[in-house]
Amino acid sequence: MTYTSGRSGQWAFLQLSLVVALVSLLTGCGINNIPTYDEQVKAAWSQVENQYQRRADLVPNLVETVKGFAAQEQETLTEVVEARSRATSIQVDESILNDPQKLQQFEQAQGQLTSALSRLMAVSERYPELRSNQNFLALQSQLEGTENRIAVARRDFIQAVERYNTELRTFPGRIWHSLLYGDMELRENFEATTENADQAPQVEF
Repeated sequence: MTYTSGRSGQWAFLQLSLVVALVSLLTGCGINNIPTYDEQVKAAWSQVENQYQRRADLVPNLVETVKGFAAQEQETLTEVVEARSRATSIQVDESILNDPQKLQQFEQAQGQLTSALSRLMAVSERYPELRSNQNFLALQSQLEGTENRIAVARRDFIQAVERYNTELRTFPGRIWHSLLYGDMELRENFEATTENADQAPQVEF
């Protein structure tokens, strides 16, 4: 009886050791890389969203400030307002990452807002009183900082998507994808639709 119990204990210990060794082996082979990289993509996208929203929040005050000194620039002001409306009308939760067409629409809308804001900044140079207004200078500084944050957030998102997509396409990630993560597909990435699109627009005076 004692002998049987001893062998049972040894067998249980051996099984436990094998399980621990197998888990360690699988972890070391990158079995968790795909979900980990996917979460990194989502986190990076959240930062993109946050920075674009930060910019959108600046636009109304910026437009009102410019209007106070340059009401005759109605066409440019209207372009900015309409571009902001288009950019903020697109739903930007995590589901957009699984919809390449919607992601492209979002990117195009944000690009249109960037262009409209650049034109507004150019127009403001015609008005010395506006350029010396403290409220305008503060908004301009915040906009410039936000554009830089957008550029950084986009870069981080692009890198996160590239890392995730590469994992799905290469060994051993390709194996784990076929065995365990078949429902996780390649992610769409930002594309440079304009020259120097990966750089923050210059809004300095």
